[in-house]
Amino acid sequence: MIEESFEAKGKRKRLIEELRSKGISDERVLEAMGRVQRHLFMDDAFLRHAYQDKAFPIAAGQTISQPYTVAVQTILLNVSKRDKVLEIGTGSGYQAAVLAEMGVKVYTIERQRELYRKAQIILNEMGYRIHFFLGDGYEGQPHYGPYDGIIITAATAEVPEKLLKQLRIGGRLVVPRGERDLQVMTLFVRRGEDDYEISNHGNFVFVPMLKGIANNNERD
Repeated sequence: MIEESFEAKGKRKRLIEELRSKGISDERVLEAMGRVQRHLFMDDAFLRHAYQDKAFPIAAGQTISQPYTVAVQTILLNVSKRDKVLEIGTGSGYQAAVLAEMGVKVYTIERQRELYRKAQIILNEMGYRIHFFLGDGYEGQPHYGPYDGIIITAATAEVPEKLLKQLRIGGRLVVPRGERDLQVMTLFVRRGEDDYEISNHGNFVFVPMLKGIANNNERD
């Protein structure tokens, strides 16, 4: 783990208390978030704001999610140690780090090469063992499934059937579902081959989920 200042540790502790005051009560999630150095995932221009409960811009026109949002999605996944979770949209890598801190086997897909590379570098430097893929989130990663959980960190009006089918029976998929300006955080629990229990958990705002790999004229 990368060493950090006492100031950063203090700010992160205050962030966790703020999340508690907003109703986040799952201590496993709070403890995991309390160990993740969010400032390492931020662009330099926003470093001093890293422990505010806000979303901030990152590269490729994307954002690092608000900590409250990360907490809500993680709670809805209801993971246990050694669970296998597929993340659609690596982004900064912050959500993947929180899941890894909870002992989850994380498989994460990113369509933007710049974010894919940056997340690999920082998460590896932080000591997390995560499986990275540059690819189309709509396709998922069926070769490594079925998954105990799937988390989608971008907005989509319709959940891809391919992703739902990559859940194990009893598995949970968390997605901000809706149009560009406002989405409903939605939980799908797979109860049978074609049977899903669906519940809604508040309004959020995410960047849209897009198909394909961005900048596909570049080479890795």
